[in-house]
Amino acid sequence: MSAPALTLRGAEVLWPDGPGPGDLALDGGRIVAGCAGRVVDLSGFLILPGMIDLHGDGFEHYLAPRRGALSDLGAGLFSAEAELAAHGITTAYLAQFLSWEGGMRGAGFAARMLVALDNVQGAVATDLRAQLRLEVTAFEDYPALEEMVARHGLGYVVFNDHLPHDALARAVRPPRLTGQALKAGRSPEAHLALLQELHGRLPEVADRLAALAARLRARGVRLGSHDDRAPKDRRAAHALGAQIAEFPETVEAARTARALGDAVVMGAPNLVRGGSHKGNAGAREMVAMGLVDALASDYHAPSLARAAFCLVDAGICDLAGAWALVSSGPARIMGLADRGRLAEGARADLAVIERDTRRIGATIAGGRISYLTGAAAARFLA
Repeated sequence: MSAPALTLRGAEVLWPDGPGPGDLALDGGRIVAGCAGRVVDLSGFLILPGMIDLHGDGFEHYLAPRRGALSDLGAGLFSAEAELAAHGITTAYLAQFLSWEGGMRGAGFAARMLVALDNVQGAVATDLRAQLRLEVTAFEDYPALEEMVARHGLGYVVFNDHLPHDALARAVRPPRLTGQALKAGRSPEAHLALLQELHGRLPEVADRLAALAARLRARGVRLGSHDDRAPKDRRAAHALGAQIAEFPETVEAARTARALGDAVVMGAPNLVRGGSHKGNAGAREMVAMGLVDALASDYHAPSLARAAFCLVDAGICDLAGAWALVSSGPARIMGLADRGRLAEGARADLAVIERDTRRIGATIAGGRISYLTGAAAARFLA
């Protein structure tokens, strides 16, 4: 798929030093100086850097529209990419579990998904990448994770621990047990026995995880932790070299991350909703406190752009500051120096947004049009 030479004229552009007028020229998949190719009049539009989503698991719906009803994985990924593009996302990390939950979150499915992801590369404009989310008590999955990292050249691994330890320690039946068992294809009794076995491994986790983290760091893999609840959780993750704190559940955990020099990623749906659906720390308040480096779509791709505009409307950030949380901030966290800003030489990743409605009219990823609709489409096709 070719990347056309274009000059986008008349829009308000979010340049590295702030919004303003000026021609934005694209050629060969990059932002270039001067004028290039055909001129497109985008008066009345905003041009903002394409969004970089560091954690999204909404793609699962496209791979299995109903429980147990797996689609062709390649076709599902094409559908997931279409949704991402429609919401201005130009680089996306698909958050794939390796978990005791089994099913779509088991190691076997993860291996299939990664093969399918490799196969669609080049046929999609969005830069699709994978984040592997490892349940730390699932020792059996450690070798599989390392093999996947090596085979597919993966650069981002996050450590989770979603076991209901409190309930298991009290020998109480954990909540949602039956639903989890059905998803995994187990009886509730077998699922509970597995959870109890995994809970019993806690004394071994620290040493095993430290050894795994060291091997992953030696490969240049970026490490993160998910749902840190207390400062001690963040300090333990930091000691592993996990310098990205995904969705910390408390302000104290986020402050600890900041004190350690670690990056904090919060969920955009949390911010749009005005708080966590689980009663955890609110992303909007944490942004206002200066504790957030990036926002991620989590389970809802439309929320990423909406969250940025919510911050503007609430007076918490100006447009440049809010949009940095979905563009240059994520780029910096992942070491993606070629994107996240509309600067000469950068990848031509951008979202064209109607100024009045804030509707995304076009998305361009690597210079290739990944989404085009409405009034923006009429301008491009004129």
